[in-house]
Amino acid sequence: MRLDLTRLQDFGTRYAAAWCSQDPDSVAAFYSPAGSLAINGGTASVGRAAIAAAARSFMTDFPDLCVVMDKVLTRGECAEFHWTLTGTNTGPGGKGQRVRISGFELWEIGGDGLIDASQGSFDAAEYQRQLEHGADER
Repeated sequence: MRLDLTRLQDFGTRYAAAWCSQDPDSVAAFYSPAGSLAINGGTASVGRAAIAAAARSFMTDFPDLCVVMDKVLTRGECAEFHWTLTGTNTGPGGKGQRVRISGFELWEIGGDGLIDASQGSFDAAEYQRQLEHGADER
């Protein structure tokens, strides 16, 4: 299946907005009913309820969560969604540190136009550093 870059860019823009919405079900709606989301090689969240739970954890940790689409690329039958996340870790147990981290998701898009599988990746060590010291400190 050939992926349409214009449609993917629109899809990516709407997907980023869903992450900013504080509505985890709106993120899960971008996935096929049996879709999956794995982050940094971890155990995949499978199904919309599990994907919503994964999104909820970020939304809880970062009540001001903002995800911006940096770009979308096609890679054969897959797409790469490049993003930047910003927010302040003021959720339960948070230290109030500002975080700014970039990464990408490799998407397998199903025939229904939704994500069948997403493999997310970001610099986990840098993310942890920012949780402790903030995005502006080095």
